[in-house]
Amino acid sequence: MGCSKWRAAFNFGHLKAHKLSAFFTMIILFTYYFYCLNGYCDSLPRPVYYCNHQTISQDGLEPEPQGSFTASPVSLVRKQLSHVPKSASPQSNNISISNSFGSKKFPQAIIIGVKKGGTRALLEFLRIHPDVRAVGAEPHFFDRFYEKGLDWYRNLMPRTLEGQITMEKTPSYFVTKEAPRRVLSMSRRTKLIVVVRDPVTRAVSDYTQTLSKSPGLPSFQSLTFHNATTGLIDTSWSAVRIGIYAKHLENWLRYFPLSRFLFVSGEQLVTDPAGEMGRVQDFLGLKRVVTDKHFYFNQTKGFPCLKKPEGSSRPRCLGKSKGRPHPQIPGEVLLKLRDFYRPFNLKFYQMTGHNFGWN
Repeated sequence: MGCSKWRAAFNFGHLKAHKLSAFFTMIILFTYYFYCLNGYCDSLPRPVYYCNHQTISQDGLEPEPQGSFTASPVSLVRKQLSHVPKSASPQSNNISISNSFGSKKFPQAIIIGVKKGGTRALLEFLRIHPDVRAVGAEPHFFDRFYEKGLDWYRNLMPRTLEGQITMEKTPSYFVTKEAPRRVLSMSRRTKLIVVVRDPVTRAVSDYTQTLSKSPGLPSFQSLTFHNATTGLIDTSWSAVRIGIYAKHLENWLRYFPLSRFLFVSGEQLVTDPAGEMGRVQDFLGLKRVVTDKHFYFNQTKGFPCLKKPEGSSRPRCLGKSKGRPHPQIPGEVLLKLRDFYRPFNLKFYQMTGHNFGWN
């Protein structure tokens, strides 16, 4: 009799527990559906994956178009990250967001020259663009480290998302005989940018840079001539040789058609940076994001600087190594050097279809 009562009480309690559990489950489900019906579930971030250049969300579907166009992967990633609390941001764990997404690719565009022409300025101006990712240091792969292999080179590149361009700049490529063939072996579709400057001014600037590192360097005129009496120019001196642009371009045109090149005026990059940047962005197939609103002319340095970006305390100018005052060079030396370059300049104008006005 006592056992049956105990069993009946146990069964009643067990049944009551089941009902209580079902009741709480229904409350949870009701709450969940209530929040979803009011749109709260949509605020939960969904990871985005990139496979074979296609954007795929967690549910396996392509994201819906935003307005009249499909949202770019960059904007999709930013949208997902905007829902993550700051405390949970990858930055809080010293992990760069740029290293968490995308893949490393060979550069689609390379600034191949020339030294002291304005390549650093061009690269820094380009890096303002959200669709450009570039290596800061010069890799020197196609002239110094080619034996390390293409995998090593690609690993140097920053990660990019679909729609972004990978870039690097190494000015010595333009004058390296083996560089065109090596670049071609990587990709025949590579876009090549050459920043050129009056070869006489460029040579003096090159000498000035070397002199700052080696104060005991012989004078400019003694290095320029084989013999000061005859006035024969020494083309074995790199400062002179680099400025023979037509000769170096001939080597590149054996491997790449002229349509793969853009020639940027170093002078115009100083006097009209926005104009030259417009040409560069068009050549790269980019929207014209970098405009005159990004620049101001620094009277002290003598070249344009980038205006203060948001969140920064000061404008961005190139380092102290840029804009050094040039030493005084005798006028007759510069005149002879200009006469030497004249036929090469004219040939270069003809080859490129552009008169840079150095004469």
